[in-house]
Amino acid sequence: MVLSKTASESDVSIHSTFASRYVRSSLPRFKMPENSIPKEAAYQIINDELMLDGNPRLNLASFVTTWMEPECDKLMMGAINKNYVDMDEYPVTTELQNRCVNMIARLFNAPLGDSETAVGVGTVGSSEAIMLAGLAFKRKWQNKRKAEGKPYDKPNIVTGANVQVCWEKFANYFDVELKEVKLREGYYVMDPVKAVEMVDENTICVAAILGSTLNGEFEDVKLLNDLLLEKNKQTGWDTPIHVDAASGGFIAPFIYPELEWDFRLPLVKSINVSGHKYGLVYAGIGWVIWRNKEDLPEELIFHINYLGADQPTFTLNFSKGSSQVIAQYYQLIRLGFEGYQNVMENCRDNALVLKEGLEKTGRFTIVSKDVGVPLVAFSLKDNRLHNEFEVSEMLRRFGWIVPAYTMPADAQHVTVLRVVVREDFSRTLAERLVLDITKVLHELDTLPSRLNLKINGISEEKVKINGGYVLKKSATETQREITDVWKKFVMQKKATKVC
Repeated sequence: MVLSKTASESDVSIHSTFASRYVRSSLPRFKMPENSIPKEAAYQIINDELMLDGNPRLNLASFVTTWMEPECDKLMMGAINKNYVDMDEYPVTTELQNRCVNMIARLFNAPLGDSETAVGVGTVGSSEAIMLAGLAFKRKWQNKRKAEGKPYDKPNIVTGANVQVCWEKFANYFDVELKEVKLREGYYVMDPVKAVEMVDENTICVAAILGSTLNGEFEDVKLLNDLLLEKNKQTGWDTPIHVDAASGGFIAPFIYPELEWDFRLPLVKSINVSGHKYGLVYAGIGWVIWRNKEDLPEELIFHINYLGADQPTFTLNFSKGSSQVIAQYYQLIRLGFEGYQNVMENCRDNALVLKEGLEKTGRFTIVSKDVGVPLVAFSLKDNRLHNEFEVSEMLRRFGWIVPAYTMPADAQHVTVLRVVVREDFSRTLAERLVLDITKVLHELDTLPSRLNLKINGISEEKVKINGGYVLKKSATETQREITDVWKKFVMQKKATKVC
C-alpha cells in the first residue's frame, strides 16, 4: 500500500539473530533509533527481513521486468548517483534519453522526416506518462473552447471500464470526468461503437488500451479511429485518440507489425509505453510520445536555467535517477529489432504452452486472447465448490504469486486468474506451474466446499479439522504462519553451518 500503517502495539521492535555479534539491543520499529549501529548489522537486519519477500521471478501478477543482463546492471549501478534533471551536468544522459524518444517514436510510425526530432519525454512510468498526455489534451481542448467563446469547465475522457487505475487518478486529480464503457461477459475490452456514442463536445480524447490489464487483449484502435473520423466529420469536432500502450507498445511492433494502432492512424495524437514492462527495463521508466509539436501545448513546458543552461522540462516530478534511461538505451541497441522480436515471440510461445496445459486439465475457461499481451487469464468452469481466490491462495504455498480478481462493471460476476508471461518465465516454469495448479485442484477437491458448509449451517469462515469446526484463518494470518515456518526452517539450516 501507499499509505502506511503500524503492526500491533506489542510488535514494536526489530530483532536480528545474525546481527547480534554487532548489536545486542533490539531496534525500534517505527521511530529512528537513538544511536548508530555498525554497517554490517544494518545490512544483516534488512537482508534478513527481505529474505521473506516473494521471489520476483515467481511473481506472475506483475508485468514489470525482473531480470536484466549483468552488463546492464553494471551500467545502472554506475549511474545510480546521477540526477537526470541536471541536464547541463549530465549531457550524455540527456542525449541518450533523446535517442530513446526518437527510436520509440519511429517504432510507433510517427510522421517524422529523416532530420526531424520526435516530441516525447521519459517518465517514471506509464502513470506519469498518462498524466502528461491527459494534461496536454485538456489544455489543448480548453484553449480551443476559449477561442470559440464556449464553456471549458466540464472536460471528459471516454475509456473502457477495463482501464488501469492511473486513468481514474488522472480524472480525479485534474478534474476530468471519466466516462467508462461498461464491459460484458465474454467481451472484456472497450467497445469502439459504444465509446464513440459517448463522445460529446466536451470529450478531450478517447483512450484506447493496447493490452488490457484484465486479459491482455488489444482494443480495436483502427475501428475506433474510423468511427471517430466519421463522427468528427458529422459534428465538426476534432476529438483525438490517445493509446495507452503501457503493456503492448513493445509487443505489437515486433510480432504484429501489420496491426494498425499507432501514428499510422490520423487521430492518434499521443502514445504512452512502459519501458519497465516489455521494454525490458527494471521498474522506474516510461515514455510518452506525441505525434508532432502542435499536439503538446507550449505553455505546459517549463524552462529553467538555475542548473546551468536553459533546460525545457515537462514532468510531474523534478528529480529522478538516470539509471533506467541508460538501461533503456542499452536494451534498444543491445537487442535491436531482431532481439526484441525474438524475446516477444518466445514470450508468446511460452504463453501458448501454459494455455494448452491449463486447457488439458479440463477445469478452466481461457479468457485471454492469442493476439495480445503474452499472458493467460483463465476462470474455473465450475466455481460453486471452490473459487479462483482459493486457487490463488493455495498456489502461494508453492511460491507462485498468481492474482485472482473480479472483472469491472458490468461483468463483476466473472472471476479470473492471470499469469503474465515475461522474458524470464521459461517453458519449464510454465510446465511446472501447470503441475502445481493440478495439485492444488486435486487438494481442493478433497476439502469441504463452501456450499456444503452453508447447507449445514456452518459459517463460510469455519472449516472442519479433526472432526471439529474451527475458524478459517484470514489471508494475513495464513501468510504470517507460512512466514514463521520459513523463518524456523532457514534458522535451522543456517545453524548447521560453520560461520
